[in-house]
Amino acid sequence: MSETDIPVITSQEALNAFCEKLSKQDVVFVDTEFHRESTYWPKLCLIQASAEGVEGIIDPLAGGIDLAPFLKILGDPDIGKVFHAARQDMEIFTELMGTPPAPVFDTQIAAMALGLGDSISYENLISQLTGGQIDKSSQFTDWARRPLTQKQLKYALGDVTHLRAAYAKMADQLDSKNRWSWIEDDNLALSELSLYKTDPEDAWKRMKMRRHRKDYLAVLKNVAIWRETLAQELNRPRSRILKDDAVQEIADQRPTNPQALDRLRSVPKGFGNSRHGDGLMKAINDALANVDEIAPVVEKPKHRGQSPAGASDLLRVLLKQICDDAGVTPRLVANSADLERVASGDGEETAVMSGWRYELFGRHAQNLLHGRMAITFKDGQIEMFNTSDLPASDGPQG
Repeated sequence: MSETDIPVITSQEALNAFCEKLSKQDVVFVDTEFHRESTYWPKLCLIQASAEGVEGIIDPLAGGIDLAPFLKILGDPDIGKVFHAARQDMEIFTELMGTPPAPVFDTQIAAMALGLGDSISYENLISQLTGGQIDKSSQFTDWARRPLTQKQLKYALGDVTHLRAAYAKMADQLDSKNRWSWIEDDNLALSELSLYKTDPEDAWKRMKMRRHRKDYLAVLKNVAIWRETLAQELNRPRSRILKDDAVQEIADQRPTNPQALDRLRSVPKGFGNSRHGDGLMKAINDALANVDEIAPVVEKPKHRGQSPAGASDLLRVLLKQICDDAGVTPRLVANSADLERVASGDGEETAVMSGWRYELFGRHAQNLLHGRMAITFKDGQIEMFNTSDLPASDGPQG
């Protein structure tokens, strides 16, 4: 394709025709360009889409264009949608559709099942799978500016044209290794609405619980609600309203007037008397006046038995060796919290102890912890063996 051939869809008629072609496909490949550094909601600037024999760029900033035909494709349960590192793209489309696209396939998730790396970049994915080289010189384009150059458009479209070839390679490898089931749950989870919709009433849930006192929890919840509501109303990042550290310090210190608020280190000076100060003070004082009604019920972390010294470290060695042998990224199998729980004997409810993860790693972890497996280092290599294979000891020699 020459640089002058890159199609940019700026009219409803062209979009309808493009979507008609896409609607006949079993799988479509999707990417977006957006801005969100200074906004709460991402500003969608471009949509790139391709399928077998059809590709194009949709300009959502073109006047009078209605994205409904394309959004219908994203919601069609009979058409697979392929993304790379899908979360931010999914958030954009969920905001437009009211529900996440489905079904989806994230090549970054699949890359872990194929041992290509954890959170692999698009550039490295394409290089490893197809040998293709991505020109990154247009990576930091201001995608809201018009007109875009042909070089910028070529870069944008490459995010879905190269993706087709990479997906074909991945599908073949997943077939040959019988690993489609390994990524099924993670891909399904991407279509959970709760990932992308933050009800202000639930904003406190994303905060770390540093205390379990009711007054702390009540203020933390109310201030988080106030901040999330204001961020959405103003379309500004929540951190531009107040940073998390400030919310935590307010909940811990519980200032009841603007002067006390301004004495907190993490709160911008003068905030108490700013145009948003009254709303914040009301949130704090309402929480303190109604602690029992407002404070959320938060269970204290369960005390787990201390794991035997070195047990979790041994499990990490075991996990790495098994994953290296199988050609899978360790994080897809188990994370640090999983290993700690398994080491302490409280791992039955982790994903490690069911399905393919159990067959690959969980059963070996149990054998190691119960003395039925041993790990040794020989000739520069880690070796694993069943302890039942060790020769019986004849006892001490004298």
